[in-house]
Amino acid sequence: MTTGGEKDGSSVPDEVWAEFLRTSAEGAADAPKEPSARAREVEGRLRDRPAEPTAWRAHTPPPPRRGKGWYVAGFVAALVLLVVAVDPGGFVGWSGGDTDTTPLARESARPEQAPPAEPGGRATLDEPFRGSPAARWADGAAGITVPPAKATGWMGEAEVERALARTRDFLVLSNLDPAVRRGARPAQAIALMNPHQKDVTAFVTTALRSPDEDHDPLLLFSRFDPAQARPAGDVVKTRGRLSYREGRLGALEVTADVTYVYPVAPAGGGDEVVRVIVRRETVVSWDDPAKVVTGEGTFSLLSYKTDMTNGGCGTTTGSFRPEFGGGGPDADPGNGTVDPYDRTAPITEGPGGCATATRS
Repeated sequence: MTTGGEKDGSSVPDEVWAEFLRTSAEGAADAPKEPSARAREVEGRLRDRPAEPTAWRAHTPPPPRRGKGWYVAGFVAALVLLVVAVDPGGFVGWSGGDTDTTPLARESARPEQAPPAEPGGRATLDEPFRGSPAARWADGAAGITVPPAKATGWMGEAEVERALARTRDFLVLSNLDPAVRRGARPAQAIALMNPHQKDVTAFVTTALRSPDEDHDPLLLFSRFDPAQARPAGDVVKTRGRLSYREGRLGALEVTADVTYVYPVAPAGGGDEVVRVIVRRETVVSWDDPAKVVTGEGTFSLLSYKTDMTNGGCGTTTGSFRPEFGGGGPDADPGNGTVDPYDRTAPITEGPGGCATATRS
């Protein structure tokens, strides 16, 4: 991913520009790359079963190019790994001019275009979002737009407002809580999930206790290994929104589409800063207790998709494992490029393997 080059107003020397053109056309075989994305998609739907807990309805995803599908406790999960390497030249996204620090208006609908390129500059401990579009995003929960409430399905306006607030609470507790990010059990987030949805409960329990390829807590929760990475500051930048509609059996169906940007530094010290970028699309159902067995104040999880950049690859450890020092596997030219800040389309199943991030 691009960390950019320092811009001091002077022109780019001819030899540097020539090298840039050469590496842009040929690639830099010896440039450091870091495993920087994992895209995972888990899909499930409720089956109509009155007066008892509803099971997740099996969903057949489109045939993946290089993915793996599996059944986990009654629901189908499709996992695709996308490892994103750092763009080697440090020039992608470089532009002249001063950085625009004006905060962006809240996102109220799907954007029509990706964020423009930012002036170059590498992230530092003092400026962990330098050179990133996230520098203009809101901090933490403030970046998650909650729409106005109106009566929907079995819920009145006040109940819809409360359900939207609790849905955002789940996102905060799953992805922004400092203790959870350090690897603590996300107990408060789990408390908002329907305890009668046994398949989900079993998945979460196994994933947190013994993570493996089929049970990865990173599909729902943002967690780092404090022995490997430490936060670069207290701020996590976010951008996204909630939307809702009437779902099955008159339920309130809420969809969350949010991107989180985590700046981190090596746990052992040093001033290198890299960013882990995680986009999540989560759909939950606030069910009518007269029609579906549910816990009071809890939702049923319908589906979730996760696209991770610089979160690590290989063996599932249950924690993001960003690469420092330019390490990691080589990118596969056949997998093209990925812009982790592009929110113009829903998360889609990728080809797997290593691709090149245009920026970080």
